[in-house]
Amino acid sequence: MRFIGTQEIEDIAVGAALLGTGGGGDPYIGKLMAQQAINDNGPVELVTTDEINEEDVFVPTSMMGAPTVLVEKPPSGEESIRTFKELEKRLGTNIAATFPIEAGGINSMLPFVLAARLGLPVVDVDGMGRAFPEIQMTTFYLDGISATPMAIADEKGNLSLFETINNRWTERLSRSATVEMGGSTIVASYSMVGKQLKKSGVKNILHLEEKIGEVIRKTKHNTIDELLELTKGFQLFSGKIIDIERETRKGFTRGNVIIEGLLQNRGKDMKIQFQNEYLIAETNSNVLCVTPDLIAVLDSETGEPITTEGLKYGARCIVIGIPCDDKWRTDIGIQTCGPTYFGYDIKYQEVEKLNSNN
Repeated sequence: MRFIGTQEIEDIAVGAALLGTGGGGDPYIGKLMAQQAINDNGPVELVTTDEINEEDVFVPTSMMGAPTVLVEKPPSGEESIRTFKELEKRLGTNIAATFPIEAGGINSMLPFVLAARLGLPVVDVDGMGRAFPEIQMTTFYLDGISATPMAIADEKGNLSLFETINNRWTERLSRSATVEMGGSTIVASYSMVGKQLKKSGVKNILHLEEKIGEVIRKTKHNTIDELLELTKGFQLFSGKIIDIERETRKGFTRGNVIIEGLLQNRGKDMKIQFQNEYLIAETNSNVLCVTPDLIAVLDSETGEPITTEGLKYGARCIVIGIPCDDKWRTDIGIQTCGPTYFGYDIKYQEVEKLNSNN
């Protein structure tokens, strides 16, 4: 157990944005919210899964919707409190702690905002080890844990409680509600006891995010090399963004980005396709990384991650690929969030195999 203050939040936000594979919301907005909550209420206790009670109830808090909407409609923090209180009422018990549902700029920060305001601990665990765009795309789903009851709220004061027959119906119904609520909402879902969280969660993810953030903040040279060593990743491409197609549709930010190769990649182009998160990176019909492995786009000079809403024409960047958690490399994991689920006629291959010569 230790306490998280504003500097730790700074590092976690950056690391989460990298592991968020372009999605999970703007790290700047999430960081400011968490730091303000800590300044107002004091540091937040961070505990490991080894320190939690197996019979206590734990619930993540997260944003649902298109990350681009956050630019004009950031959450206030009241939405998380209202969803938690509603879920406690429905469950008939107090929630012992919260945790992030995924790695992402805002979705790794919202638990700290809620925890600081309610005096709760945050557990160093999440349900993805990266970010994914849909509710059922969690390691909890792989183990048969229900996403409902789910409480969903917007900034206007609207709140709904969902009970669904399975997690795919949770995704369909809550996504429709999110679109009607303005494109983004705050949700409390996947309530579970400590025993389930220990078995199904991706552990020590916040610690890894903090280490990534520290490397980017402190390293003046060879930042990319240190990040690749820390994440066991591969450099896929280096170049300049020359084209972006991006739209918000059906509650997602969808599109692709074209990167013109520079240095060792001169003469080639890379195309990255995304749905909130980067899903496929390919060059000259050569696939270099594909979901559920992680694709991150980093600023060439600073090493800082660039989210899908932060992509800008002319930006110099380096693209890296990172192996996903082993839970995603099972048959059910690939069925749930592999390339064919998103409509791509591509067979999943591990990033290590695709880049065995790198």
